[in-house]
Amino acid sequence: MKQITAIIKPFKLDEVREALGQVGVSGLTVTEVKGFGRQRGHTELYRGAEYVVDFLPKVKVEVVVTDDGLDAAIEAIIGAAKTGRIGDGKIFVTAVEQVIRIRTGEVDNEAI
Repeated sequence: MKQITAIIKPFKLDEVREALGQVGVSGLTVTEVKGFGRQRGHTELYRGAEYVVDFLPKVKVEVVVTDDGLDAAIEAIIGAAKTGRIGDGKIFVTAVEQVIRIRTGEVDNEAI
C-alpha cells in the first residue's frame, strides 16, 4: 500500500476528487495549507501599498491506495491538477505499513 500526498491549487480540488473517484479511490483527506516552492510567493497591491505574499494558499490531498492502483491514481491527479503554469504543485508517495478500519477491525487492503 502507498500513501499519495498531493499539494495542489485550491480551485483544482473538485476536479482531482472526481478524477480519483473514477479510478476507484473511495476516500481522501483534504487539508488547507500554505506554502511556496520555486515561485517564492508574489507581490500584491492593497490600498496603494505593495506587500509580499510569501505563503500561497494550497490544498493537501491525501489518499491511500493499493500498489496496483498507484499509477492510475497518480495519473488521475496529474491529469486533473495540471494547468501548465508554475505552482501546479507536487505529489509525494510513501509506503504504508498497515491500515486498520476502526469500526470493523478490517486490516490492510480490506480497510482501504
